Amino acid sequence: MSDPALGLLMLTLIVVVIMMGFPTAFTLMGLGIFFGYIAFHDPTHSWADNRVFDLMVERTYGAMTNDVLISIPLFVLMGYVMERGALVDKMFYSIQLAFRKVPASLAVATLIVCTFWGIASGLVGAVVVLMGVIAFNPMLKAGYDVKLASGVITAGGTLGILIPPSVMIIVYAAVAGQSIVKLYAAAMFPGFFLSFLYLIYIIAWAMIDPKIAPPLPEDQTKVPVPAWLSRFEDTYRSQTILISLIKGLRSPSRAREIDAEGRPVSYWMLLSSFGYALVPFMIVAGTMATVWWYVVIHQQPAIELAVTGVQQLGTPELVTNEATPAELGPGLEFYLWFWGITAVCALLQVRYYWRFNAERLSIVKLLTSSTMPLGILTVVVLAVILFGICTATESAAVGAFGAFLLAVQARTLDWERTKQAVFLTAKTTAMVCWLFVGSALFSGVFAILGGQALLEQWVLSFNMTPVQFMILSQAIIFVLGWPLEWTEIIIIFVPIFLPMLKHFNIDPILWGTLVFVNLQAAFLSPPVAMSAFYLKGVAPKHVTLNQIFAGMMPYMLIVILCMVIMYLWPGMTLWLPNYLYGN
Repeated sequence: MSDPALGLLMLTLIVVVIMMGFPTAFTLMGLGIFFGYIAFHDPTHSWADNRVFDLMVERTYGAMTNDVLISIPLFVLMGYVMERGALVDKMFYSIQLAFRKVPASLAVATLIVCTFWGIASGLVGAVVVLMGVIAFNPMLKAGYDVKLASGVITAGGTLGILIPPSVMIIVYAAVAGQSIVKLYAAAMFPGFFLSFLYLIYIIAWAMIDPKIAPPLPEDQTKVPVPAWLSRFEDTYRSQTILISLIKGLRSPSRAREIDAEGRPVSYWMLLSSFGYALVPFMIVAGTMATVWWYVVIHQQPAIELAVTGVQQLGTPELVTNEATPAELGPGLEFYLWFWGITAVCALLQVRYYWRFNAERLSIVKLLTSSTMPLGILTVVVLAVILFGICTATESAAVGAFGAFLLAVQARTLDWERTKQAVFLTAKTTAMVCWLFVGSALFSGVFAILGGQALLEQWVLSFNMTPVQFMILSQAIIFVLGWPLEWTEIIIIFVPIFLPMLKHFNIDPILWGTLVFVNLQAAFLSPPVAMSAFYLKGVAPKHVTLNQIFAGMMPYMLIVILCMVIMYLWPGMTLWLPNYLYGN
């Protein structure tokens, strides 16, 4: 048998052996050593002098000294600490109250929490199991269709591997030799866009067929408004409670006459309530101000430095060519979009505060106390990466430390849970590292045997266009997602396509982001749909795997729709990394 044929036999055997249930990492290493021994065999030398053993040591050392992998244990620790700290129960309750008037409000709240929690933890199994425990039974008791309830949990739980910070993106960056920060920036908008498509599907299905998501009883939608706040609203009668709070702060004498659980209403209670009332305004205003500062003000020193700090030697236009779009300053289009969005946000804020009452204030208090700490931590972790303040590894350390602070502040993390989080982190990290060692050895032997070159020649012989190659590669990865997990696909099969991207002039950032979205289907496609098995482990006995599979299927079609939109509109993927870092 020729060497290229041996390479193809390796590729076939790895799929068969993994589907038989053997550990992926050790299967990769075993097949790599076996076929490598054949490739390097020299009858004139002793078996111990075979060069495959040298290759094994070199590849192992190269994988273990990869700096990109250092951020994996820190991000995984961040996720496990927050998952073991049980910080999500109050968040689900507050979001469910906030969306109580939306069709399928429990399913909508579940999707939002899955998205938010997936960003914070990045662990699919942890999010699916956690939301299965918290949200699955309440949805079934409320009369929700089993397919709707199971689909939203399994699909929403997989978003954690797509929206940064994501371990899958780190693994791809290490395999493809791409920048983590560029991949994080590229995956940001597609991740939220896919979540938005899920949201549209859930609400549309509930509006078309209300029987699948009956309205909740009044006792589950009633907002717990403190008695003193209701009396305060009656005392200071105004159009909104925001104006009432302003009146109360200016003349608190009448407020002090109100009983608040055995004591008079204090000035601090009024001031804190006023601060909570301003939270929606501060979030919107702070976001717009941050965008204005970064795009318009922050870039001015960089422009001056690029002009005055470089002497005109040889080809001065190189300075302009190397400048990122951010350094060139905003164009007229930015100002039009910015002030247009600002005007729309201002109108929505006026409408919101015009109807602001004690119920809405109580919901804002619940949302702020349950989501704000985790939200701040997530924004900080992502912002320091995207804006170049810290490396991915340093931001992962910040996230892990912040997760410990949140869990300690919530008083939900004890010594036993800390040990569990650390043990699970070590276990997950060891699995990823062994996968890299096995993949490095396997891919090295596969290339030496000529398997990679043979596949490239075979693909190029079809004279495909870039569009046809993009469709073929993504279709193969989609099909591989049915029997395999995302780790095997990224470690084994993605490196086969990477060398061909340059021939077809395809951006590896765009292609990789399409792969990230595509691999959502790997968690939703039977027979190895891990999300279904995670949910089945905590679901009631009467819920079958077939029902869970049926609930997941529509979301696979939504994943395909998202990929089509991403390809037709590449700016959704490439605009942010190109703006922040240039091409």
